[in-house]
Amino acid sequence: MLLGCIGDDFTGSSDLANTLAREGMRTVQFNGVPHSKAAEDCEAGVVALKSRSIAAAEAVRQSLQALDWLLAQGAQQIVFKYCSTFDSTPKGNIGPVAEALLEHLGGSRAVVCPAFPATGRTVYQGHLFVKDRLLSESGMEKHPLTPMTDPDIRRWLRRQTKAEVGLVPYAVVEAGAEAIAAALDDCVRRGARLVVVDALNETHLRHIGKAAASDRLITGGSGIALGLPENFRAYGLLAGGAKSWHGLGGPAAVLAGSCSGATRAQVAAFAAKHPSQAIDVDAAIEGRMSGESVARFLVDHADATAIAYSSAGPDAVAATQAKWGRERVAHAIERLFAEAAIRLVESGIRRLVVAGGETAGAVATGLDRPAFEVGPEIDPGVPALLVPGTPVLALALKSGNFGAEDFFEKAVRVLGGEA
Repeated sequence: MLLGCIGDDFTGSSDLANTLAREGMRTVQFNGVPHSKAAEDCEAGVVALKSRSIAAAEAVRQSLQALDWLLAQGAQQIVFKYCSTFDSTPKGNIGPVAEALLEHLGGSRAVVCPAFPATGRTVYQGHLFVKDRLLSESGMEKHPLTPMTDPDIRRWLRRQTKAEVGLVPYAVVEAGAEAIAAALDDCVRRGARLVVVDALNETHLRHIGKAAASDRLITGGSGIALGLPENFRAYGLLAGGAKSWHGLGGPAAVLAGSCSGATRAQVAAFAAKHPSQAIDVDAAIEGRMSGESVARFLVDHADATAIAYSSAGPDAVAATQAKWGRERVAHAIERLFAEAAIRLVESGIRRLVVAGGETAGAVATGLDRPAFEVGPEIDPGVPALLVPGTPVLALALKSGNFGAEDFFEKAVRVLGGEA
């Protein structure tokens, strides 16, 4: 293994695996920290954790455990991948995990760059934008678990960490890799260990990757990995080529647990043409709706590819959380979707499309498969995944904000082997 990666959720890990596979690395996504060695032909290993919204200390513990496993596989460089909207609270978990990984590796600095221009996430003068809006005006300020109320990544990180946070601004990034490397060195001399780096396009991200070629740790959204495979290729370390994708036949189902605007639009578009069932949160908490009953609905309508969703708007989510408590609501929904996924597979569903980071994590954990093979890209940031085992499954794990309005239709086709 050349590149070891730690993702703080499952959809983000798929996003990163997708980027690395497209750039020519033989990539495997692991469901949590593996208990065995990686395959010899694995050039990039992505350990998917469900650590984004848990207590910071536990997120650090899990991330360090993943780091130790990756280093034992021979990883020469580590990527800590988080969401391109920097999903975190003022207490963590991005800052504490990044600091802990850097200390464990003995590194002097780590780039911080959540930019993902293909989906409209850019960083300018240390501020994170979602398309033409500051992060704090993008809808992420209403996120039910990690409301992002400040677009200044330096200021947000300073609330989470102990060390000074540096900045490499746009003008330097535009000048290329050598200028970026010199600016990173200067930030370290000034006492910064975490350094926010501006990026407005993929060329900037490739420059950053080249500048950080010798860094032990790099952090960011999946875009930060765009330039990393070329560093290994330049030394003749990549075998080249990717495994062919044939897709998987059989019935399919869609599970959507994100409340993002993008997913709500995707649910509406899909439900207009397919059988659908909304998840009643009150009924789920009170035991009147279960994963088994949801799976039964989806299996009964498998010939038409049905969808089950919990994708309410911000006001409805806030009202439900006020009634039951945020953690209780989240736990009930995640448990329901995990149980539904298990029952679906037992009932013969072979293709699953899952939307929402927490939902995807719950489903992947429930299915309990050790590793996923990365297939073709469905939409920017979302690959098709082949899940070995008995039975073999095809899976798509989509971050809430990703994908075009017709994503679910497209995902079902790609998982089935259609172009």
